[in-house]
Parts: sequence; structure tokens; C-alpha cells
Amino acid sequence: MAETSTQDRFTVLIVGGGAAGITVAAQLKRQRPNLSVAIVEPSTTHAYQPGWTLVGAGVMSLAETLRQEGGLIPDGVTWLRDRVVSFQPDDKTCTLESGRIVEYRRLVVAPGLQLDWNKVEGLAETIGRNGVTSNYSRESCAYTWECIEQLDGGVAIFTQPPMPIKCAGAPQKIVYLASDYWRKEGRLHKTHVEFALAGDVLFGVPYFVPSLQKMVDYYGVDVRYKENLIRVDGAKKEATFQRVGTEETVTRRFDMLHVTPPQSAPDFIKSSPLANAGGWVDVDPATLRHVRYEDIFSVGDAAGTSNAKTAAAARVQAPVVVANLLASLDGRPQTATYDGYGACPLTVAYGKVVLAEFLYGGKPAPSFPYDQRSPSRFAWFLKTQGFPRLYWNLMLRGYDVKVPHKAIETA
Repeated sequence: MAETSTQDRFTVLIVGGGAAGITVAAQLKRQRPNLSVAIVEPSTTHAYQPGWTLVGAGVMSLAETLRQEGGLIPDGVTWLRDRVVSFQPDDKTCTLESGRIVEYRRLVVAPGLQLDWNKVEGLAETIGRNGVTSNYSRESCAYTWECIEQLDGGVAIFTQPPMPIKCAGAPQKIVYLASDYWRKEGRLHKTHVEFALAGDVLFGVPYFVPSLQKMVDYYGVDVRYKENLIRVDGAKKEATFQRVGTEETVTRRFDMLHVTPPQSAPDFIKSSPLANAGGWVDVDPATLRHVRYEDIFSVGDAAGTSNAKTAAAARVQAPVVVANLLASLDGRPQTATYDGYGACPLTVAYGKVVLAEFLYGGKPAPSFPYDQRSPSRFAWFLKTQGFPRLYWNLMLRGYDVKVPHKAIETA
């Protein structure tokens, strides 16, 4: 094993300083203030990504979604401004881009996922101009609002790639908000709105589909199932789709194109011994501990679990990882389990949200005593005011925010 200096040894090493990584670090330090913890994170700006839908709809400013990373690293946690390039789990070490080798007793892998812009030909060259935009990009989510505001009729196409993606409802949230804006401005009747998705269902949890279908019908959205965006020509304003399961392609003209890019596990995870066949960190879906390496855990989007990849999922996963990690250090049984909870506040209009909450297997798990399939102003308040405050003031500071969700039977 390579030589490591004293400062390169930590009891807990966390890869990733996003929502999941910082939450785990903060909870660890709250429970064990003297624990030696480090976070590897190259970015100096931290983003509240759930807010980017609201930025794209003109409800929130981009600046409101961004904070200085250094101000969020918990007190007593070492910040390594670097990136991991490889894992040596048999040696309990990680190699960083700088060449530094860091040794750990426990490893938490939380780097999020990567956006594969280059998997759509021509997209990287035109994103942020020519009417081509994406709420998944910090650089272009404000441009989404510019495109919506300026569009005075024509063709608006919104896309969704194959799963998994982070926040699976986000591609259609902006469809509804844009349509609602054009309706209020008297432009919807002269705008052809298309939602082209690679899947064959509107939403992965059947319980909520009728409510969403009602909104699709209300706005007159043309939903095109099993169409995957493969090429964009920004200058010609043309989008080419492949019909899933065939070699057939179709090219359509647009005036505005909102793209949700293909997504996958980060390349350094895919090529590592930690990955499963799909490239994600190979963890037990309940304990979130690696199936082969007992000293490794994963939390957030990179974990190889079947839940929706949302900030809400990371919030519920974090205390499970913390409890099991501390139990493993103490030699106690690891009894904490994750039930697959995820949440997706579907913005179906300005001031109205369908609050979808669900567990593994798509089982609905509402937190509030009303039918959450119904568009609600209360859920809009949560989306625009409550959840951002919960994120910045509680979750990232290590407070275990209990969710009183309860599974319900729908059969």
C-alpha cells in the first residue's frame, strides 16, 4: 500500500459534497463530534437543484439556489478540494486527481450522477441558445424562462430520456408550468406543446398518473411515448428522435426545445470495483452498505437502488447510512433500513402541486392527511418555501428531519 501522511488518514471519508454527502457529514459530526471526517469535493459552489424548475419558470432566481460550498462544510470536517479518480477498496484507500492517496476506515460514496450531454449529437454546441435549453443545467435554467416568456406561438418540445434520471418528474414539471404561463398570456391556443419521452408511461408510480393525465389533457399537450432524443440541430431548429426498440427516426422542427439529458453513474464509479452491472455503487437496497465491501456505504443518486433519485430520497437515506456506519465502527448490528422513500412535487400549474411520495415498488406513502393526487396550493407552498428552507437550514446542518409518511394500499 502507498505511503500516506497523517492528514491523509480519516475514520470516515465521504466522496461528494452535494446534498447527500454534506448531510451525512453533518449528522456524523452531530452524533460523534470528535470523529475524523473528510469530504472530497472539487466544486466551490453548491446548488439546490430542485429549485431549478422554479428558476426555469420565473418563480425563483438562480442566485437563490446557489451557496458557497465552503460555508456548508460542517465544522470539524476536512474539505479536500479535489476529485477521486480511483478506489482501492482492498487497501481502504482512494486516489485523488492530484495524486494524493487518502486512507479511510469507512467510506461513503455520494458523488451524485453525471449528465451525459454528448450522448445527444449537437446538444452541447447549442444548449443555452437557439431556443434550446434545460433546467438540468445551472448555465441554462434561467434561459428556460427567457424562452418561455418570449415564445409567441409555435412548437415547444420537451424531452425525457430513458431512466434512471434524477427527479424523474422534472421533465414534465416544466411542461405544465410553461403551458400554464402561455394559457394565462393567451398564447397556448397558438402553441403546439409536445412531451417526447423514451418510456411508455407518463409517470412511474401508477397511483398518480390519472391526475397528471388530466393536466396533460387540460393543456392539450401532445405526449409522444417511446421517443428518445438523439440529435439536435440548433441552427435549423430541428430535433431528431429514435423510436425506442426500432431503428426508425423522426425529425421535427421546434421553436423551443427543453432537453432533459441522458444520465448515468459518474465514469469513475462505472470503472471502479464498487460498481454493479449498471455502473452504480453496488449496495444492499435496505442497509445501503456495499454488498462486497463491509466498510463502504453509498447514499444519494450514485447508489445502486431502485428508488427515485431525489433530494428527498437522500434526506431519508442519510440517517440510515449514519446509523449503520456508526454501528459498524462500534461492532454493533446494523439494523437501520431504508424503505425506498422518494418524493416528487409535480408543479402542474403556478400555485398548484401534485405531491407524489412513494416507497420501493411505487407504493404511495403520503405524509399529509389529504389526497395528494389533487393539485394543492399547500404543496406549492412546500415546494417554493418549505422545502428550500428545510434543505438549507435543517438537512445540510445534520438535523434528522423525520418524515411521517405512511404506505397505503391502492389495489
